[in-house]
Amino acid sequence: MKRLFGTLAAAIPLAGLGLAVPAALAAQEPASAAAPATEAPPPLIATGDFAGRAAFWDAQISPDGSMLSFLRKSAGDTQFVIADIVAKKRLHAFGTDPADQFEWYQWVTNDKLLVSVSTAGTFFGEEVRYTRLILVKLSDGSMTPLVRRSDVVEGDNVIHIDEDGSHVLVAIQKTIYDYPSVMRHELEPGGKVTTVQESRDGVWNWTADNQGVVRMGTGSKDGRLRIYYRSSATGPLEFVARLKEGDAADRFWDALQIINGSDEGYVLSEGETGRVGLRRFNFATRETIATIYEHPEWDIDSVTMRDGVPYAAYFTADRDEVHYFDPAVAKQHASLRRALGDVEVWVPSRAKDGSRMLVWAGNEADPGVLYFYDPAARKMDEVSQYRPSLDIRQLAKPRPVQYTARDGTVIRGYLTLPRGREAKRLPLIIMPHGGPYGIRDKLAYNDEVQLLANRGYAVLQPNYRGSGGYGDAFFELGTGQIGRAMQDDLDDAMDWAVAEGLADPGRVCVVGGSYGGYAAIFAVLRNPERYRCGASWAGVTDFDRILRYDRSFFSRAGFKRWRDKVRGQGVQDMKQVSPLERAASLSRPLLLAHGTKDVVVPFSQYNAFEKATRSAPMPPQTLVIKDEGHSFSTAANEKQWYDALEAFLAKHNPADAVPGGGVAAGE
Repeated sequence: MKRLFGTLAAAIPLAGLGLAVPAALAAQEPASAAAPATEAPPPLIATGDFAGRAAFWDAQISPDGSMLSFLRKSAGDTQFVIADIVAKKRLHAFGTDPADQFEWYQWVTNDKLLVSVSTAGTFFGEEVRYTRLILVKLSDGSMTPLVRRSDVVEGDNVIHIDEDGSHVLVAIQKTIYDYPSVMRHELEPGGKVTTVQESRDGVWNWTADNQGVVRMGTGSKDGRLRIYYRSSATGPLEFVARLKEGDAADRFWDALQIINGSDEGYVLSEGETGRVGLRRFNFATRETIATIYEHPEWDIDSVTMRDGVPYAAYFTADRDEVHYFDPAVAKQHASLRRALGDVEVWVPSRAKDGSRMLVWAGNEADPGVLYFYDPAARKMDEVSQYRPSLDIRQLAKPRPVQYTARDGTVIRGYLTLPRGREAKRLPLIIMPHGGPYGIRDKLAYNDEVQLLANRGYAVLQPNYRGSGGYGDAFFELGTGQIGRAMQDDLDDAMDWAVAEGLADPGRVCVVGGSYGGYAAIFAVLRNPERYRCGASWAGVTDFDRILRYDRSFFSRAGFKRWRDKVRGQGVQDMKQVSPLERAASLSRPLLLAHGTKDVVVPFSQYNAFEKATRSAPMPPQTLVIKDEGHSFSTAANEKQWYDALEAFLAKHNPADAVPGGGVAAGE
């Protein structure tokens, strides 16, 4: 691996662009999308190569472009590091309580950062997920929690950061029984904390204008949208029955920003086409003024604002895409994409004045490389390779597919075929994504997909109903359909692959993590006649308990409430579709794996299910990784999962078995 901040020895100038690109990138050849039938299977890639890590992750540049921040592992603990870009030396290294899990961080000024951490705990006997903010101040090297861990349940929902970095507004949920209120925190050690907005019945989301005045609260009660709005800083917060007369109460609508001194601002909302787009909106008249940007095929997922105006809109087609509103920035991004060739290009962070930026280049068959880019010098230097030991020439190239579910719904997804094998009656892994709501798979690099393809499996990733990006109607099809139509979509994915001649019906397994882990467990419980085996990392086994634990587990931005979305209107509990209720009937091979410090899906979900399966016809094979969270924090832990998964599949669904062997209990 190249040393950190190392300047590359050679660079290749690209004609017409004046951009110097590292020779290491230019020399790489991408994987083939359609390997010839006569191609020999690639050599087996070591699981450790897929689990390899960059030297650090989640890198950002300070507002003035002088410093780089990132997370890294040191002696098993996560460190938050600040480095001087020019001097190429470490300035600070911060650690947190080992019980805390990093969630996100953000530069506030060149001297201050906010860090969000979470931890699992209990509240009057109920498991809960606590989140809180920590202020990092570089000038004195201090780390100051804005609230104590046990004082609030949800304490990291920042709704406004003052431009001078003096204070933030945070929507805080004090207990699992409270609606959030808004607190003003002075960003200094021991800074003053005041309540600027009391909670309101039914309001889960608060919106401040660009000067930090709380102007609106939204939520849902009894299946209806509830809005409270004030026209000025001194005006009363008044209840608004609906967005506008005749508007459907269940349409997606999310306020992004209100402009101070006016009733106008920006929202993400569903338009006449059913696509979520960016609109300029009058909050007093509740009318759309203009559509700023709407893609004809895809929902807008998010928008970043700068200086009170839209800066970029993000959406996912088959790949992640971005629309920049500044023509100069759009032109620069297009030039980078042309210069870097057959890879996707993203700018995860840049200085406020654009003088320095981080650029990632990679694709679905290339985990990618992170670079520093100096626009003035038009030169790139490699910072870090994301999988330094991996030979990308041996990887497979996923491709988009679609099929029709049993009720006529068109389901899109991605298929990765193993190289060097005829695309006929292959062993198949169905890999549902996590979430589940508002999330989707896309053409992006995935270690697990590539590992399984390298071992000879076809991998199918269906974007089942309820997934994001395909319009609100498709999203709404998932309401109340966990374990029902959403699970049917996975079965129908298998049937499509079999009908196409790609998959052997007797050699199909389901593998997934988080919600995907749930779907894998439930697949072998609900349809043991269909699936040869299942493998779950951090899967949900008891939905009623997870819904009590974390109200945001299944949430999507805006007013849509998670509980009705998951359960469906009128459904009182989730026992019918929770694996825990069927655990004693497990009769197919199942790999059940979990980390003991998971704060998203608590380890108790694993414990309850494992205990309930001890008398089952076929108890699961288990893997417990001590001190691991919801996702893998170390290469060693990720390798443990890959090694266990590889051995499990080799035993119960070997890639080189004779096709047509059928599903036999106990195999």
